[in-house]
Amino acid sequence: MRRGDLDQVIALDAQETGLEKRDYWERVYKRYGRAVRGEQSWFLVAVTGSEIVGFVIGEVRDWEFGSPPCGWLFAINIAQPARVAGIGSRLMTSFCDALRAAGVRKLRTMLSRENTLVLSFFRSQGMMAAPIIPLELDLPAAAPKGRA
Repeated sequence: MRRGDLDQVIALDAQETGLEKRDYWERVYKRYGRAVRGEQSWFLVAVTGSEIVGFVIGEVRDWEFGSPPCGWLFAINIAQPARVAGIGSRLMTSFCDALRAAGVRKLRTMLSRENTLVLSFFRSQGMMAAPIIPLELDLPAAAPKGRA
């Protein structure tokens, strides 16, 4: 990932989500796209000619949720015209190779249960349900200042 790739990544994400999230992607780039040597995070892009046709982002997390170090995949996206050409599989392979080189032997991710396209892709890569239960809590709006 290079800084000059960011506009194409933002556009690719916007095609999928219907939202341009420039501020979000600027933060993601600062955290993952400018990784310092020795950091265990990756922002990989797939390029055809001069066009970004896919990306994968992840890192190694240590001991969170009681888990030994494992890889976490935060985002993967392939341009619709480039799908079923093996690009997603190659990005996954590159990411998994980087995790193995870092000594990691487990990869995890989370996704919405309604995202059947990505769920099917992950299953085709050999991923299956993990022994982790995600929990969430809806938080009420903050009380106006000056009130308890």
